[in-house]
Amino acid sequence: MAEEKNGIGTGFITEVDRYLYNNGKHYEIYEKLGAHPKTYMGEDGMYFAVWAPHAKQVGVVGDFNGWNPDKNPMTCLADSGIWEAFVPGLSVGALYKYAITSQSGKMLFKADPYAFEAEYRPQTASVTTDLSGYVWNDDAWMAKRKKEDAIDGPVSIYEVHLGSWKKKNREEKDGFYTYVEAAHELGDYVAEMGYTHVELLGIAEHPYDGSWGYQVTGYFAPTSRYGTPKEFMYFIDYLHQKGIGVILDWVPAHFPKDAHGLSDFDGQACYEYADPQKGEHPDWGTKVFDYGKYEVDNFLIANALYWVEKFHVDGLRVDAVASMLYLDYGRGNGEWVPNRNGGNENLEAIEFFKHLNSVLKKRGNKAMVIAEESTAWPKVTEAPENGGLGFTFKWNMGWMHDFLEYMKLDPYFRKYNHHKMTFGLTYFTSEKYILVLSHDEVVHLKCSMIEKMPGLLEDKFSNLKVGYTFMLGHPGKKLLFMGQDFGQFHEWDEKTSLDWYLAEEPLGMDLKNYVRDLLHLYKQSPALYEKDYDWEGFSWVNANDSERSIFSFIRRSADGRNSLLFVLNFTPVERMDYRVGVPKKGKYTLVLDESHGLYPAGKKSLSYPAQALKWNEKEYSIAFSLPAYGVRVFSF
Repeated sequence: MAEEKNGIGTGFITEVDRYLYNNGKHYEIYEKLGAHPKTYMGEDGMYFAVWAPHAKQVGVVGDFNGWNPDKNPMTCLADSGIWEAFVPGLSVGALYKYAITSQSGKMLFKADPYAFEAEYRPQTASVTTDLSGYVWNDDAWMAKRKKEDAIDGPVSIYEVHLGSWKKKNREEKDGFYTYVEAAHELGDYVAEMGYTHVELLGIAEHPYDGSWGYQVTGYFAPTSRYGTPKEFMYFIDYLHQKGIGVILDWVPAHFPKDAHGLSDFDGQACYEYADPQKGEHPDWGTKVFDYGKYEVDNFLIANALYWVEKFHVDGLRVDAVASMLYLDYGRGNGEWVPNRNGGNENLEAIEFFKHLNSVLKKRGNKAMVIAEESTAWPKVTEAPENGGLGFTFKWNMGWMHDFLEYMKLDPYFRKYNHHKMTFGLTYFTSEKYILVLSHDEVVHLKCSMIEKMPGLLEDKFSNLKVGYTFMLGHPGKKLLFMGQDFGQFHEWDEKTSLDWYLAEEPLGMDLKNYVRDLLHLYKQSPALYEKDYDWEGFSWVNANDSERSIFSFIRRSADGRNSLLFVLNFTPVERMDYRVGVPKKGKYTLVLDESHGLYPAGKKSLSYPAQALKWNEKEYSIAFSLPAYGVRVFSF
């Protein structure tokens, strides 16, 4: 094939393919670039294609040719920067890389950016594979997803690092669960607990476990730590059949400098900005994608669609969005270059997000795109046509910070910090938020959730129960990191399993059962999700009882007929006859408290008739005993 200089090549990549790709709009480019089983001139084999616009020469190398760059040279196609080769007789399961000769004559051995499978670390080769042939059994789930809108539906996310959720007692692959094993145990656990979604850290292939998957070298390859691409398809398929959605963490912000990865891919800046003031993250020692190149944008947008459409993924949580939006992120004076308007916004990254989110929306698959954006950037979840970035949801980092600062306080001092819990309710309609207690909050000496709590052991668990109930009642979708639902004591460590024995001990089991009840109450109560971003869905009863550190508020459903009253005591002081104002006469039925959890439907529980006694500026009120760290949730 090396003699084909006319740019026509095999014909697998057409002129239209090249045009769309070079203009950033070939959304299925992963079907063309990478390695694919093909038949060419009557022979079965493997077709390879790679974008390396600055290369002098490229060859495919692997065990099949003794890693000799001259055995299978590639042809460059007509000014596109794309090189291709067909290797007859080669089938799936072969190790390969691209041997790229730079303009300076240096030879680089690179993994395939579009490879669907990668070698198990620490090895770094790509693996030929065939994604066709998997038979999906999630038609009902996919049809339901297309009909429903997550914004006014229940979303409670269980955030999971698959490598440390549980470990097998075996030496093979560090005892990692396979995708198939994890599908069954994780799926069953999440279904029993009542979460609606699982969010997975670091599934795209990455060389270093300690990066948690946030420094990616194989964007199209589910990590081989847990199995094959089709086994990952099974994982998602099984969870869908259990009624559980799957969200992936996705990292379009940066990539590592590992020699086999995207860094200086063809001998010079290719996927990254050439200017180190834009192209390198000084804090992380990584490279920044060049969002001004159509081919780079195409790589990332096609990758997002790949996970959503080929793997049926229900959402992407976009990591480190702020680092993409700000040119001066992590950089001091003189270390960054202003944009053409003199500002610190990365205009190319802004356009990238608008393009990405517009394309995903137009495809009609209803996949969520979630921004981990840690600043007050405006209109993150507003539509691009209205000047927004177009994300479905945004992580509410401000709420998380205030909530944790309050919860860590000795109860005596909470009365002086009452505003930390009420402030989030002044801006909850400004974006479509997810309330998050994520992995980042239980590492690096920050302590696990249970160890953040003040007091003796039982106080810690009581604090956490009332805190989680506040989170449940607060407008916004929910996310909780694994282990925090049963009181994991030690900080998260990606090298070791969670301490599951704690979930069988009395305090841990009680907390787990209580969180389960909260999650089931959430799913069965439209008042807790239908009006998450609308003042009609939330109102304070008493936001100002700071002296007693008690909060009371109401959540309403869209039809206004199914409402919940929350009364939460954040001190160890019992209030024997606590009174709250209520909006109307009638019965207020206790549905959940700190000792019983959720009262089963049909089981007799306490009801309180409203009295015509004005309280909290309301015409009616009810009174009841509110224990230390007491929780009272009433339906009316």
